[in-house]
Amino acid sequence: MSGAERAWRRALTVALALYTVWSLRSPGQYHFLDALDLPIHETGHLVFAWGGDILTALGGTLLQLIMPLAFAVYFWRRGDRHAASVPLWWTGQNCWNIARYVADARAMELPLVGGGEHDWNYLLGEWGVLRRDTLIARDIRFLGTVLAIIAIWIGWQALRTPDAEAAQSPAASAAP
Repeated sequence: MSGAERAWRRALTVALALYTVWSLRSPGQYHFLDALDLPIHETGHLVFAWGGDILTALGGTLLQLIMPLAFAVYFWRRGDRHAASVPLWWTGQNCWNIARYVADARAMELPLVGGGEHDWNYLLGEWGVLRRDTLIARDIRFLGTVLAIIAIWIGWQALRTPDAEAAQSPAASAAP
């Protein structure tokens, strides 16, 4: 990894850490990455529509988690721990977004795309835990925070140990 690439990756890791602090200090507000998460969420309803009402409602949240986790697994398996840390962080950020939606299950005050039914009001109602919406949201938010912190740590550690990362890389092992 070149010095310029290392500097860029270091700057990205710092930016993710700062975004984490900003998001955690303003939990009820929308942040610019939410605009990326929303179309993925809405697409998830279509992707999982084959599975009936519950899976369709849950599909938005599932795709919000599956998308970044798929990228994290891909980069991890390639041996690029820093690259894997970014979508892992994105998974944590998605958890904050999901937590806001879950916490709104009873109040149903968040604006929904095109109106429609509130996924988490429906799901938690079906599962008999609607009155626990804010507690469930708290736990999801905590999970997201843990994932974000772990991802930042992994990213930073990957930058501190360049030789170990290069030795694990499939490209390095293929070199003559």
